[in-house]
Amino acid sequence: MLETLSNVFDTFGASVSVPVIIFIIAMAMRAKPSKAFRSALLAGVALTGFSLMINAYMPNISGIVDKMVENTGVNLPVLDVGWQACALVAYSTEIGMAFLVVAIVIQLILFTVKWTNIFMPSDLWNTYSFMLWGSTLYVATKNAWLSMGLMILMNLYVLLFAEILAPCFSSYYNYPGCALTAPHHVEGVPFYVIVNFLMNKLGLNKVNINLSTVQKRLGLFGEPMVLGLFIGFILGFIGNVHDLGNLASWGEIATSAISTAAVMAIFPKIASLFAAAFTLLTESTKGAAKKHGKGRKWYLAVNDATGYGEPATIMVGTLMIPIMLALAFALPGNRALIMVDLIAMPYCMIPMISISKGNMLKTLIGTMLYFSLALYVWGWMADLYTTVAVDVGFTLTSSTMLITSTCFMPFLALLFAAFLSQNPLWIALTVVVYFALFIFYKKNKEAITNYMLTCNDVKTANEVSA
Repeated sequence: MLETLSNVFDTFGASVSVPVIIFIIAMAMRAKPSKAFRSALLAGVALTGFSLMINAYMPNISGIVDKMVENTGVNLPVLDVGWQACALVAYSTEIGMAFLVVAIVIQLILFTVKWTNIFMPSDLWNTYSFMLWGSTLYVATKNAWLSMGLMILMNLYVLLFAEILAPCFSSYYNYPGCALTAPHHVEGVPFYVIVNFLMNKLGLNKVNINLSTVQKRLGLFGEPMVLGLFIGFILGFIGNVHDLGNLASWGEIATSAISTAAVMAIFPKIASLFAAAFTLLTESTKGAAKKHGKGRKWYLAVNDATGYGEPATIMVGTLMIPIMLALAFALPGNRALIMVDLIAMPYCMIPMISISKGNMLKTLIGTMLYFSLALYVWGWMADLYTTVAVDVGFTLTSSTMLITSTCFMPFLALLFAAFLSQNPLWIALTVVVYFALFIFYKKNKEAITNYMLTCNDVKTANEVSA
């Protein structure tokens, strides 16, 4: 059964499963069949568009990223082998596949009883992140119940953080009623909220470097498509800096430039289709939601691909590529080199971009700080992850090679460390902290939501005196 379920998700993917879920939800909310079908079809078309665009863009950039890594001369013992390998490992372990079924049941129950307002099964694919943590813990402890408990607790934390982030994500990316739930992104929300608060106290919210201010100051050169052209050119130039006398290198630089410009220009158009699907869904189910939901505001989990190519997101994410290489080289005691997942950096910008309302300076600073911590986590997890990967058939190119995954992020690593200790006190503490945060959020939900939506606003003199 578990293998069949895995094959179903692998075969159909998000571009088919999400529209089916949307259609079922719309019909359950008594939308007209024609509107339910149109909403589902728009979502499927948009998700397919996201996939086609990203899959076409990444090969153009990956070669340049490899050259950048070579040019830096950084030689570290732990290498990132990409989220694809991470997903392969997660879906290849018995404890991981067991949690896939448990996750569906738990997520449905929690949504039905209104423990959470996030409908997470619509982004079931990203459950692999929990599965990876659980599989790694099982290899270390051989305790299936402990591993299952860790994955369930992680899921609870992520649902809570996703609900806190949802108003910002939905508003900034203009996806009505949608939420980001990818665990390896959402788990950083507490850190980003705190860092954003501190940066606001330092006045960085007044230095609002976002897409509109850049475009206003730079005119034509501030348009997303033109900015993408320049950023892609710079990235290509850095990657080929030692081979500029070769015509092929200039061809690669030009391809990088025009490809990045294309993403900047095309992505917003695809995103508008996706947004239209949920606008239609919201409008067509408004009556039933008011009648049966008693004003409940809920969110449908969507894949992180929906935010990848948003202009500010991909701009900051692209800038982070050389910065991550510099951090790997400069941070004392770091063992890890992010390599394959460098091209996925724009995905990682989504939470901070949402919280800061598109402030690219604050996003760059916040993610630099958090990913500095992440580098140490990736190095710490390398030995265990390498063992798990080899156990499920992953082939290493060297007997001394250690691999890691960018899915291992700092906050969830704290939970993992507590469970890895097998100390009941540490494990109990992680549970107590969750319930304390959950109760605090539920009691102050409106105030927290208002804060998240307005914390970046610059008050006028009259407002301050009042």
